[in-house]
Amino acid sequence: MKKSNSKEVRLNKFISSSGICSRREADKLIEKGLVYINGKKCDKLGKKVSLKDKIKVKGKEIRPEKKLYILLNKPKDFITTRKDENNRKTVYELLKGIKERISYVGRLDRNTTGLLLFTNDGELSKKLTHPSHKVKKIYLVTLNIEVNELDIKKIREGLNIDNEKIIVDKIFKLEKKKEVGIEIHIGKNRIVRKIFETLGYKVKKLDRVLFGVLTKKNLPRGRWRKLNDNEIQMLQKIR
Repeated sequence: MKKSNSKEVRLNKFISSSGICSRREADKLIEKGLVYINGKKCDKLGKKVSLKDKIKVKGKEIRPEKKLYILLNKPKDFITTRKDENNRKTVYELLKGIKERISYVGRLDRNTTGLLLFTNDGELSKKLTHPSHKVKKIYLVTLNIEVNELDIKKIREGLNIDNEKIIVDKIFKLEKKKEVGIEIHIGKNRIVRKIFETLGYKVKKLDRVLFGVLTKKNLPRGRWRKLNDNEIQMLQKIR
């Protein structure tokens, strides 16, 4: 019996390991006829390829990359994008020494600080950002005035924001009167700010202090570090 080539992998896994998308998204690219193997269009799922094959997606050749996971403690006034047409500072300017092509997982707006994850692991990125996986995020919110108990109750029960009922996982007052902790897994744009603005508060500071299993411990503002093996394994176990 002829043994299969152990170095061969499914085409969607090959594409995903290049860091450009998840396997499911890779399947869609294949079905649309946007993937070529050695110069020939491949629109059938399940095809196996090896490192010897020349794979192009949307006209660009791709290669599997070594997986990289970077955690940044984002400062204020940095844009979560690779390039900004207004020449504002971007988070990628803080990742000095990183040559690999990595993408951010979720966003933090310009004035929000705290944990921001970067990776070229398309599968993991998709998992961490999809609401069905309910990845925990905790924010420290500093308001213009102390939040009252009635508004805390309203937030717990859910607020109608942008024609959708938004319910947080947890909300708790902190020792400092104007500070609140909020746990939420929803990844909608500026959702934490909108929760308080809906009730008439102004968010003076917003800091993401926990993302999944990741914390800011020993990570100063503006600095980054690579995840350790244990952290990577814990993120990959998220279901």
